[in-house]
Amino acid sequence: MSNRKRRELKENSCIKRLAEVSIIAMVLSLTGCSGPLSTLEPSGPHAQGVAWLWWGMFWFATIVLIGMTWLWWRAMRRDGTNTAPEDLQKKQNSWVLWGGIALPTGAITLLLAFGIPIGHRMLPLDTDGVMTIEIEARQWYWQVYYPDLDITLIDEIHIPVDTPVNFQISSQDVIHSFWVPRLGGKVDAIPGRTNQLRLQASETGSFQGQCAEYCGVAHTYMDFIVHAHSAEDYAAWQEQATDEPRIIDNSREQSE
Repeated sequence: MSNRKRRELKENSCIKRLAEVSIIAMVLSLTGCSGPLSTLEPSGPHAQGVAWLWWGMFWFATIVLIGMTWLWWRAMRRDGTNTAPEDLQKKQNSWVLWGGIALPTGAITLLLAFGIPIGHRMLPLDTDGVMTIEIEARQWYWQVYYPDLDITLIDEIHIPVDTPVNFQISSQDVIHSFWVPRLGGKVDAIPGRTNQLRLQASETGSFQGQCAEYCGVAHTYMDFIVHAHSAEDYAAWQEQATDEPRIIDNSREQSE
């Protein structure tokens, strides 16, 4: 057997092993795409848009990876000793044009074409039929205020299902980040500024939220829960909440 044949067999064996390892790694990675903080288990229209965008980016990146691997394999098997210098220069220019300019420009254009409309739908542009909840981040809890009901809660949010909710988000101390992965995107809570985010639940249930910005030694306490009720259950909760006094628990708050 010639040396070239042995080299080809060795290369084919390496490529086969690489493909097997890549497939196994991909399958194992996808098993972690579920859970209370997974953006890939959407429970609202805004989160669904984020999930579609993620999957689009994932498959696009997969196709690019496969294409680049195939080109690498082709390059490893080619013998370029008989290529004329002018042909080499043309090929180099072609790589720069397609791989260095066309591919990144096309990828960014596609990402913006789909990503901007998805983000635009999370903005509170219209207020018809929309409820408002004020969120203030503090070390180390979330203060939730319902201006229409004059109710204050801690680390607990109640919303009706199939109803858009505008969250007005601010911070009393440092920068935090308000995030409910299964309902939509996240937004920073910044001292002295009020940011807004629109979320909506398309099914009843409890959805975990988390501060996505490291905010200090007790950052782990900055979690909260969002309860999405049916219209009847939400009306019952409103009645119960307005009848009972709400006591704010500041036991988590720590002084510097």
